[in-house]
Order: sequence, then structure tokens, then C-alpha cells
Amino acid sequence: MSDEKPTTELCSLNINGAVANVTLMRSDVFNALNVQLISELVDILSWTESRSVGTTLSLTDSEGSPYLRVLILRSDGKHFCAGADINMMRDAGARSVEENRADSQRLDRLFNSLWSHPCFTIGAAQGVALGGGAGLVACVDHCIGEPNTRIALSEGKLGILPAVIGPYVYRKLGSAQFRRLSMMASRIGADECLRIGWLNEIVTSPLDFDDAISRVTADVMTTGPMAVAESKRLTMAFDGWMSTDEELRLWTLDKTTQMRGSREGQEGLSAFLERRKPDWSLDSE
Repeated sequence: MSDEKPTTELCSLNINGAVANVTLMRSDVFNALNVQLISELVDILSWTESRSVGTTLSLTDSEGSPYLRVLILRSDGKHFCAGADINMMRDAGARSVEENRADSQRLDRLFNSLWSHPCFTIGAAQGVALGGGAGLVACVDHCIGEPNTRIALSEGKLGILPAVIGPYVYRKLGSAQFRRLSMMASRIGADECLRIGWLNEIVTSPLDFDDAISRVTADVMTTGPMAVAESKRLTMAFDGWMSTDEELRLWTLDKTTQMRGSREGQEGLSAFLERRKPDWSLDSE
């Protein structure tokens, strides 16, 4: 791979074939989000997006290195992410409206970049995921928890709102759950998180995260990589559709025709008829 990875200090990026592994590394403060960590994560998400199959429309680069199909988000230490760094929150009170808005825009770019990332995104959330940490959980496509996982829209306890993360949590949980949890602002346990869809599965302990991640990754690697990226775009189109139902039906007909006629669609249908694996079907790496 000739592309130079972003330089980071508070998080890491490791590439294993078509899989990007991102790890938050501020365990001393429970991986709280400060300006530097947010900026580094934004850089990583931008870089991995540019090297994804969904963006490049190709399985490999000119050197034969795989473009990315899965992105995994994890954290070091006891807790996934305790939300905004206390120093950043303290400083917010002394900042101007313009400076606070810039901070909010930086956070918004982080969550939107993760939510709309062309790769299939997997999160592993141990311990607490509060505020912005809850937003990260909401933005991944598949999140794995453990019995001690606790998630909260905790902003209300500070007299503020989960506004920047709100659109993503709202879409993840629905109107009634978002309203209830943003008003209560209390931590909910792993079982309730699973019940309402904040978590997609629970493993026995964080030691089992690797096996669960490998299983989900292996499943995704048998799905057409463009189908993965286009499924996400399809969902976002549905979320924001402003025209008539009739126009939506016509648009979906066009999308179906486009994918059936695509190189990936033709390969997938041919492989099914010939009882073989399509050329984009890979074992997890």
C-alpha cells in the first residue's frame, strides 16, 4: 500500500487486508473525546473512506493491495468512551459562540463520517459509552457489547442536549426511545440496549470481542462490497426522501436496474448459477 496513513497519537489505525482497525487510546481518561482525538478520528475516517471499495469502485489498488470493506472501532482500557473530555467541556463555558460552534462542527463531522462511511462498520463497546461515546455506538452498523456495557445520552445531567449526536441516535432507536432516554439521561444496561437496538449482540466478556468481530467480518466478506456501500446510501436516501412515494418507487426501480447490470451484480448472479463463490467473496483476514 503506497498511501501514507494519517499520523495519530491518541488513536491507532491498523490495516489487515480489507479490514481497517481503529482503536481509541486514551484509557487513562476512559477514552474521552478531546479536540485532538476527534480530529485524529476524522482524519482516519476520511483516509479509510478514500481507500474503500465503495469509493474507489475497485477491489484492489494499482499495487494489488485490497481496498477496504470493513472498519472496526474499539477502545483500550475498561471503558469504550466516557464522552466529551472534562477539560474541553470546562473550557466551553469561556469560549465564544463561534468557537463553540466550531467544536460542534468538528463533532458533527466525526459522527457523520462514521455514519456514512462506505465500509461496513463494527463497534465493540465495553464498560460505559456516554454522550459522544453513545453517539459512536449509534453510528456504527453493528455494535457488540458485554454484560457490563452501559450507554447513556448523559447530556441532560449537565443541562445540555444530545443535539449533535441526536440525528444518528434518533435513527438508530426511533422517536420514542430517543425522547425518553434524552430526558432521563441515565445509563441503561446491556440487556435493554440489546432490546431497543442500541447494541446488536452481547458477548460473555470483552475477551470474546475478537471472536464476535471475526464472525461478523467473515459474513460481510461474502457480501458484494458495492452492495454494502450502496445499501448504506439507499438507507440514507430513504431517511431523507422528500418527494412523493411514486417517485420513490421509480427511483428504487432505477437502483435495482443499475445494480443488476453492474459488474458486481453480474458476477454475483453468474456465481450463483455456476455454484461457485463470486470473485469478491473473501475469508476474513
